Amino acid sequence: MSIDRRRALYMIGAGMGAVALGGTTRGASAQEPRELVIVTYPGALSEPHRWLANEMQARHPGLTIRLVPSDSQDIVAQIKAAQGYSPFDAGPNDEPPHLIGIREGYLAKRGGNVPNLANAYPDLVAKSEGFGVPATYSLVGIAYNTAMVKVPPTSWADLWRPEFKGRVGIARTSSNLGLATLAIAAKTHGGSESDLAVGWEKLQALEPKAARSPASLTQMLEREEIAICPLWNNNTAAAAAKGLPIAFVKPAPGAVAIISFFSGFAKTRHPDLVAEWLNGILSTEYQSRAAAAPYYFGPTVKGVPVPKDAAPYTPATPEEVVALQTIDWKKIVPVRGELVERFDRTFAF
Repeated sequence: MSIDRRRALYMIGAGMGAVALGGTTRGASAQEPRELVIVTYPGALSEPHRWLANEMQARHPGLTIRLVPSDSQDIVAQIKAAQGYSPFDAGPNDEPPHLIGIREGYLAKRGGNVPNLANAYPDLVAKSEGFGVPATYSLVGIAYNTAMVKVPPTSWADLWRPEFKGRVGIARTSSNLGLATLAIAAKTHGGSESDLAVGWEKLQALEPKAARSPASLTQMLEREEIAICPLWNNNTAAAAAKGLPIAFVKPAPGAVAIISFFSGFAKTRHPDLVAEWLNGILSTEYQSRAAAAPYYFGPTVKGVPVPKDAAPYTPATPEEVVALQTIDWKKIVPVRGELVERFDRTFAF
């Protein structure tokens, strides 16, 4: 995502870090060289992970935490092809790939000592199904170019206002954003995750411009190739932070929240360190950093305040949290391949 790169490398003493993140300082054996390989987000969104990595390294002399930025399925292919230990120890997944990882067996059951799990929202923990922890959530709402849209949208149904015909962007269904957009189109017009026919019909009625990814959709919005689109809150915040005339709406009856889980991979060399990493993800310190500018990830732990400047992009009140919509991914994931093929046929990809 195109967020101006910043550095947030904070180091806390070993004792203080252990208390803050619920970890413990190891004995002499911890000084042996070890490497933990963590998949992270590309670009500046990896910086909260870098902070957490520095915290753990300070507590464990001899430990190196290597972050591998990627949103590619190549990572999954390498994990599944590994004959011995996994080449990666843990990584983030949104809800659809999380369910796929559980089904295909390359995610590890949550184990070890994760005391901060007690502070996470129980409903989100339940969605993990015992694999990893709910790390953050992002929102799918409506982004629009304020130079092109004079009357801001207020609801999902506004995407179908006559003046937007041919000026709406949508992401390919190979992305979670594209799948969410299809589900939203169906649910807005009386369908559901198990009845997507009306969603396809309504997307075609938009005469949309289709994009291969959320990043390219953001670029189309910046270049005024489109006026409005369903988009991640994080992408929109990144564009707005560059001074572009782009705004974000949490449309009625509610923006769609998509949870990102952080999970260990099967056959990791270091299950104890993975458990400590997951515990750190659920710490108040990590959650507060991830919720702040320029990341705007929704917190999954109770009592983490949302900064004032995050309010346009993240629910800031209990009422907004209650209004969030979710998607029944268990009905979408089994037919994901078919949905991608149909999208490519329908929109000439």
